[in-house]
Amino acid sequence: MFKQKPLKEQIIVITGATSGIGLATAREAAKRGAKLVLSARNEEDLARIAADIVAEGGYAVYVGADVADPRAVDHIKDVAIAKFGGFDTWINNAGTSIYGKLHDVDLVEARRLFDVNFWGVVHGSKTALSHLRERGGTLINIGSVLSQRAIPLQGIYSATKHAVKAYTDALRMEVEMENLPVSVTLVKPAAIDTPYTEHARNHLDVAPQNPPPVYAPELVADVLLYCAEHPRRDVIVGGGGKMMSLLEKLAPRVTDKVMEKTMDKAQRSKRPPRQEDSLFMAPLFEGDVRGTYEGKVLEDSLYTRLALHPMGALALGIGLAFMISGFALARR
Repeated sequence: MFKQKPLKEQIIVITGATSGIGLATAREAAKRGAKLVLSARNEEDLARIAADIVAEGGYAVYVGADVADPRAVDHIKDVAIAKFGGFDTWINNAGTSIYGKLHDVDLVEARRLFDVNFWGVVHGSKTALSHLRERGGTLINIGSVLSQRAIPLQGIYSATKHAVKAYTDALRMEVEMENLPVSVTLVKPAAIDTPYTEHARNHLDVAPQNPPPVYAPELVADVLLYCAEHPRRDVIVGGGGKMMSLLEKLAPRVTDKVMEKTMDKAQRSKRPPRQEDSLFMAPLFEGDVRGTYEGKVLEDSLYTRLALHPMGALALGIGLAFMISGFALARR
């Protein structure tokens, strides 16, 4: 039976490694002894980040690449093989967003978002599996709680993440049908305090912000590295994200109405809008793990910690089953 290696024996590929979740994951993986192949569009800052990791005693190489280009993604694999002989875990993390009502989003922008968020995952998955199907290892795709439940003002982003979920679920089944030695995991973060809102294309009249509750990117990094060592089908990061997913299942129409009343205001800050974004061009400066969220950032999630472990997951499952049964009886 296939068994994942300990992190200290792994080579890990991370796309979108210059900020936010990707950068937090790279730094923590290096501390735990993993060798890294880091990729992003901003090659100058990517080189600096890799050099910092090496200076602190880690192992890292970098590859400038736009995940929307399948040839560039194949080159990431080629570098990993040339430098380290291959890789054990591939994390498809690169992504961005668009804020604005759907009728305000240009089709060119929408297609570009799919090129990055969805096709970037497809390119990365195909490239990773071409190597892992023989070597064995882990493929981790980053979805979102918005893979479960769309929200207003981020409709196209929600659509890309729904597509990522469908693709990953189908891919996992096909991998298992072939009995390949590969674990396929979908990680679905809730709102996370990264530079996500600063990098997004924005059609609002103010700078966007994450709706609370907002969690620390280091929490997602811990989940990703746990999944690199332990097979998991999927993980929602943040109890707030799990609650949103449950509301979608139990009362979708009520959830519609609540979001219609709250989500517009919740995603608008009091700051003026930025002019720059990373939809078509790499950000001018990278290297920040945290974003500019001004509210309380939750550094941990009891729900997520329990969900990662078998007994905790069982207890959560029983509790959720009782909750769903009670809700169904109440509706009757």
